[in-house]
Amino acid sequence: MNDIRRTILWVIFGFSLVLLWDQWQIHNGRSATFFPSPTAKTAVAPVAAASSPVAVPVAATVLPAGNSSDRIAKTEAQAPVARERVVVSSDVLKLTFDTEGGSLVRSEFLKHRDQKNAELHVVLFDESKDRVYLSQSGLIAGAAGGSLPTHKTPMKLVSGERELKDSAEELQLKFESAEIGGVKLVKTYTLKRGSYALDVKHEVQNVGTTPLTPQLYLQLVRDGNKLAGESSFYSTFTGPAIYTEAKKYQKVEFSDIEKNKAEFEKQSSNGYVAMVQHYFASAWLLGEGVPREIFARKVDSNLYAVGMIAPLETIAPATSRTVEARLFVGPQEEKRLEAIAPGLELVKDYGWLTILAKPLYWLLDQLYSLLHNWGWSIVALVVLLKIAFYWLNAKAYASMAKMKAITPRITELRERMKDKPQQMQQEMMRVYREEKVNPMGGCLPIMIQIPVFIALYWVLLSSVEMRNAPWILWIKDLSAEDPYYILPLLMTATTMLQTALNPAPPDPLQAKMMWFMPLIFSVMFFFFPSGLVLYWLTNNILSIAQQWVINTRMGVPPQFNLPKFK
Repeated sequence: MNDIRRTILWVIFGFSLVLLWDQWQIHNGRSATFFPSPTAKTAVAPVAAASSPVAVPVAATVLPAGNSSDRIAKTEAQAPVARERVVVSSDVLKLTFDTEGGSLVRSEFLKHRDQKNAELHVVLFDESKDRVYLSQSGLIAGAAGGSLPTHKTPMKLVSGERELKDSAEELQLKFESAEIGGVKLVKTYTLKRGSYALDVKHEVQNVGTTPLTPQLYLQLVRDGNKLAGESSFYSTFTGPAIYTEAKKYQKVEFSDIEKNKAEFEKQSSNGYVAMVQHYFASAWLLGEGVPREIFARKVDSNLYAVGMIAPLETIAPATSRTVEARLFVGPQEEKRLEAIAPGLELVKDYGWLTILAKPLYWLLDQLYSLLHNWGWSIVALVVLLKIAFYWLNAKAYASMAKMKAITPRITELRERMKDKPQQMQQEMMRVYREEKVNPMGGCLPIMIQIPVFIALYWVLLSSVEMRNAPWILWIKDLSAEDPYYILPLLMTATTMLQTALNPAPPDPLQAKMMWFMPLIFSVMFFFFPSGLVLYWLTNNILSIAQQWVINTRMGVPPQFNLPKFK
C-alpha cells in the first residue's frame, strides 16, 4: 500500500513539474509548452488603398481635444494621390515601400529560404490577405492641434536607386510629402551592404508662417495571428517587446493588450520597441537620450501596434528639424544584434535561463567556426558538456550501480514482509545504511544538470542559424523535423535502453511507470526540430556509454531490466 501511495505521489510530483514549467513559459511571455491554448485564426482582409487608417496612439496629456485618427483622416481627404509600390534591393534585403506614408510594407531576406518552398525567400513585413505586418512613421500635432503628414499621407519618391550596385556600400531612398498644416515631411531610408538595419532620417520642414511643435511617432503594426505551422509540442513568443535600461526586456502578450492589462515602461530616453516572432524580428530604435513615450495598443479587430512618440523642439518658420532613427528588420543573429544596439540581442529570447544560454550559444558558435557544420557542432557541444559533468554523472551512475547490486535483497525482503509494511520499510532502510546506498543518490547530480540542458534546448530552438542548416545525408535542415523520423526512432531506442540499464524498482507499479514516462516523452520528439533530437540522442548515447563503463568497473555487470506488464 505504501508503494502505491509513493507511486501516486511521484506521478503527482511529475505532473506538477510539467504544470510549473508551463507556468514558467507563460510567465516569460511564451505560450504553454505542453498545454498550449488554441489560438483563434482570425482572417485578415487585404489592406487596399481605400482601407481605413490605423489609429495613431497618442497620450491624452499632450493633445488637445479631438481624436488623432480624425485629424489624420481629414488630412488624407485633402490630397488623394495614386499609390505606388517601390521595390529596392541590397545584398541581403529586398524591400517594398508604399508611397502612401513612405512606409515599409514588405521585406524579403535574400539569405534565408522558406522552409516549405526553397524557391521562395522568407518574408517578414507583409500586406496581404494572410498577413499584415508593417512599419509606419509620421507626425502628430502638439498642443496647438491641426493636421500634419502621417503614415497615411500620400508622398512621392524624389530620389533613390532601386538596387545596390556592386561598387557601392549603400543606397538611399527619399520620400517627400506635400505641405500639410504648414509642414513637409521628408523620409530618407539608407540601406547598407550586409546590414539588416536601415538608417531612417525624418526631416520636418516648417514651410508655414507660425512656429510648430510636432511629435514624431514610429510604430510596428502586426496582426495577432500565430505563425503558420507552429508546433503543438513547443512554442516560442510572438508579439511586441520593449527594452529600456531601467526595466530591461519586457514582453507584451497580444492578449494583455486586448484586455488593457499590458505592463511596461511608458516613458524613457533610451531603448527600443520591437515585434518578435520565432527566428526573426523588427525594431524601431531612437538615439540615446531622446525622450520618448512608449505605447502598445490594439488598433483594429486583429491588429496591434507597438511604438514610440518623440516630441520635437519648436520649429520656427522656414527652418527644419531632423530626427535620426534606425529600423531593424531581419533574423535574430545574436552577434549582429549586439552590434546594432545594447539589449537588442534579447529579442532572441532564452527566457529565464538567459544567464546559462548565452555562454552555451557562444561555445556553440566557437565550435561552428572550427567545424563549419552546425550538426557536428551540436554533437561536439554535448561531448564537452558530458566531460564537464563527468564526475557528477559518475556519482549518479555509481549510486545506481549500488542500487542494482542490492536489488535482489530488496526484492526478497519485500516478498517476505509484504504483510508487514512498517517493518519492511525499517528493514529496507537498514539495508541501505549497511550498504551505504542513498536511494536518491542517482537523482541529485542529474537534477543539478537539468537547468544547463534546458538552456541548451532554448539555444537550439531559438538559433536562426539552424534554419536550412544541413548535417549529414538526409538531414537537410536542423530546424525542421526529421523527414524520415530516423533520429526520433534512434532517440526512443536509446531512451528505452537507458531505462533498461537502470535498476528496476522493486514495486511493479513503479517499474511500469519507469517505462511509460520516457516512452511518452519520446513521442514528442517526433515533432521536434532535428537539431534538438540530435542533441538528446547524442546525450543518451554518451550517458549509456558512461553508465556501462561505471557498472563494469564496480563489478556490476550491465544487464537489461526488461519491463513486466502482467
